[in-house]
Amino acid sequence: MKIIKPFKTSGRRTMSFVDYSILTKTKPEKGLSFGLNKRAGRAMHGRITVRHRGGGEKRKYRVIDFKRKKIDVFAKVISLEYDPNRTCFIALINYKDGEKSYILAPQDLKVGDEVVSSYNAPLKPGNRLPLKNIPVGTFVYNVELFPGRGGQIIRSAGNFGEILAKEGKFVNLRMPSTEIRRVFQDSFASIGSLSNSEHRLVKIGKAGRMRKMGRRPVVRGSAMNPRDHPHGGGEGKAPIGLKYPKTKWGKHAFGVKTRKRKKWSNKLIIQRRKK
Repeated sequence: MKIIKPFKTSGRRTMSFVDYSILTKTKPEKGLSFGLNKRAGRAMHGRITVRHRGGGEKRKYRVIDFKRKKIDVFAKVISLEYDPNRTCFIALINYKDGEKSYILAPQDLKVGDEVVSSYNAPLKPGNRLPLKNIPVGTFVYNVELFPGRGGQIIRSAGNFGEILAKEGKFVNLRMPSTEIRRVFQDSFASIGSLSNSEHRLVKIGKAGRMRKMGRRPVVRGSAMNPRDHPHGGGEGKAPIGLKYPKTKWGKHAFGVKTRKRKKWSNKLIIQRRKK
């Protein structure tokens, strides 16, 4: 983590950055990246569906291999790179048959290391194997919810899940949110915890940095007119005047469960996350 020394402006005074000195390459692999068109929070019909989005720096999307289905083929780590589309770092690997691909980089992975996806792979960071073959207490990331579908959970910077127990065809997994849920034992997972664990400590510092990230200003509902927001109107700094805070469309804003009560995967959740 890089802490900025006190400077002339208040924005720079509190700003901090991730230390990128461990990265070894600046430009993405040509065959594994393509340009992204900006959507500015708009859906296919051009209407804004996500507010406060727009602008930002140009990005290229890196094609990440979340499945890693080349079983028992060793690959060598060529480089560690930054990915603007996710919080953790990524690694470019080269298989022995000559194919290259991007994977999510775990903590302590270095250039020159070898990784493999196998049913009996060694328990070292970056290797991938089925949950049923991973010992209890091991940290994992990029876990499949369904066998063969590719990693869908535990993919952001510094996160990891912990294998707690094995019961029948399921494995009990503690999520980064402290939720404990059952996952199919034949699902693949990668060993270790994800890189860039200091991401959560970054202080943006100033508004201009958020604009470069594609985030536009957010206006408080209480600063609007009554026609624009349920909290709007009144003389001076008025309270919202309601029983509970509302969204712009009149729905509860805080403390309301949004998960469907009859969702089929409820039976796979053993313990809800701690508040």
